[in-house]
Amino acid sequence: MEKIKEFIKEKKLINPGEVIGVGVSGGSDSMALLHYLAGVQEELDFEVVAIHINHGIREESRDEEEFVMTKCRELGVRAYKFKINSPKIAKEKNESIETAAREGRYDIFKSLIQRGVVDKIALAHHESDQAETILMHIFRGSGIAGARGMEPIRDGIYIRPMLNVSKKEIMNYVLDNNIDYVQDNSNFDNGYNRNFLRNVILPQVCERWPGAESGIVSFGRTVSEDDDFINNYVQDSDVIYDDEIAKIPLTYFTYPTSVLNRLLIKIFKKVGIQKDFEKKHIEIITDLAKNGENGSRVQLPFEVVAVREYNYLTLVNKLKNRPELRVPFGIGEIELENIGKIITKKVKTYESKPNFLFIDIDKVPADAIWRYREDGDVFTKFGGGTKKLKSYFIDKKIPQRIRDYIPVLASGNEILVIGGIEISDKVKIDENSKIASINIKFNK
Repeated sequence: MEKIKEFIKEKKLINPGEVIGVGVSGGSDSMALLHYLAGVQEELDFEVVAIHINHGIREESRDEEEFVMTKCRELGVRAYKFKINSPKIAKEKNESIETAAREGRYDIFKSLIQRGVVDKIALAHHESDQAETILMHIFRGSGIAGARGMEPIRDGIYIRPMLNVSKKEIMNYVLDNNIDYVQDNSNFDNGYNRNFLRNVILPQVCERWPGAESGIVSFGRTVSEDDDFINNYVQDSDVIYDDEIAKIPLTYFTYPTSVLNRLLIKIFKKVGIQKDFEKKHIEIITDLAKNGENGSRVQLPFEVVAVREYNYLTLVNKLKNRPELRVPFGIGEIELENIGKIITKKVKTYESKPNFLFIDIDKVPADAIWRYREDGDVFTKFGGGTKKLKSYFIDKKIPQRIRDYIPVLASGNEILVIGGIEISDKVKIDENSKIASINIKFNK
């Protein structure tokens, strides 16, 4: 187990002065990690605290919680305990209990990081877990990114100090140090995918090929090294990023498959998609970019929409819900839920500014309201010429994805202002105008 310390130093997992929260379930792996880190914290100049999460799945959870708290007191380690109702969350979100438990667990970890309670979270994944993860990713069709397996450090905060230690080495350490632990009986429920792989598939594989687990992990390291080398040459400088949106030039989809796949994975991560994307999703996106019509879209399983927009393929992570909007025109501010706000002010003079439009207040009809577009809307262009609002959007190459989210000032079906874009010729300013400025501030 001493190689854990060398692994920590080699991968720079822990810096002096940091507070490391150890995820402790009470099982042999997490208890061994807690015990080891508690033993080297003074030498490496960091502090260990324990984090126990009761997932609300099993009757024994309460006993395990008390066990962990007791052992932490014996070790002289500060401990935090939390409880989540994984079955309820799973039902509400229509997802597996495994997924609900994992998401709830990481939400707690993230909260502790954000509040400054801990600097990093140490997880007890080991070499056998790594082999299982690589195989599960491959079985799901993840491609090279999944074949890398788990990283020693993820997002700069989640560390895995035991990733180069075998399960056998961990159990030897537990026995040698008389470390108590609890047995989670759910680990024997082969209805869970990982348990089926761990308890049924891998034992049979290792019986035929005794070094199979190490071989799988070694394969993952080789893949990771090669992947890192190629990724150094993958550039996304022409991709336009805006919060959780990425606009990818269609020319990128002429790149070799190996480059394109890595490029898309890099883009996914930048817009906040960290998991659940597979090779088949990349193929769906590529087909849309190469063969889809303008405005066509596909809904991907990880709450992402891919849209073909003129010369771009746009990825949108979680489209905003558009609320109702029917507000009479007037001076002041109007909050647009999930969208932003409209700010209208009287001004004496005007000058061109980004996102500002200027109109003649006296030319706005009394029945004018702010709303979103509707069928039958028409727009008289600045300088003359009337056309359907839909046609105007097409001419201006406004992405179909955002047209429903642009507030318009309308009198009946006559559009007087397209928020943030243009004013109608019917409300343009002349030398006698009472001027109002209209500024649309869109949320990120």
